[in-house]
Amino acid sequence: MEQAIQGQPIGGSSVVQTALAGSHVMTFDVWHLFLQADIVVKITMLLLLAASIWSWAIIIDKLIRFRRIRQRMDAFEETFWSGYALDDLFDRVSGRADNPLAFLFISAMREWRRSAERGTRAAAQSVRERVEKVMSVTLNREMEDLSRYLGFLATVGSTAPFVGLFGTVWGIMHAFQAIALSHNTSLAVVAPGIAESLFATALGLVAAIPAVIAYNKLSGDVNQFGSRLDGFSEEFSAILSRQLDERAA
Repeated sequence: MEQAIQGQPIGGSSVVQTALAGSHVMTFDVWHLFLQADIVVKITMLLLLAASIWSWAIIIDKLIRFRRIRQRMDAFEETFWSGYALDDLFDRVSGRADNPLAFLFISAMREWRRSAERGTRAAAQSVRERVEKVMSVTLNREMEDLSRYLGFLATVGSTAPFVGLFGTVWGIMHAFQAIALSHNTSLAVVAPGIAESLFATALGLVAAIPAVIAYNKLSGDVNQFGSRLDGFSEEFSAILSRQLDERAA
């Protein structure tokens, strides 16, 4: 037994060196996992990466834009309720509107100016209906603009995990085929394929989680904008209605 111990280096390093000589060092960093992946898994990863980048571009753009719109709406409302005459305010903001409230106000005032000179009550009622319809159309257009690209975030949030799961399943199938061809079930044969597969799942989650969180947050912001626009539309419609009634009287 002593001869056997003396015949090999301390710590069994000769066994380790023999094992390393017959195998290659596996690397599990992101780049090598991508390069070693099957072509289908590579395409899946690239799609998920593109979806994640585009989602972040939408998120950053929306956050900056919504913050700017909120500030401008606050400034416009402060000006609107500060006591300006409607015609003076229209002349002041017409041509340089920069927020949904201003667009709503301008569209209503343009229609009101076109047809508010008719003096009969029937004509006043007709003007009131046209102004309300114009404001409704403008409100819907502004809400559609605010909600643009949010559907993409919802789609990424709901489908990216399943796309990543598809890449995982495909990668595991590819790993099992490698095992069958090599007739070797050692960890060195199994680990690369499993790692590539799990990386696809990770990319799916990386794309989906921010998209879901951002969609919920941005949808709430859009709903708040919609509530403010609805409230302003009702109040402004009441103001114009009173002025029309006064003129008709």
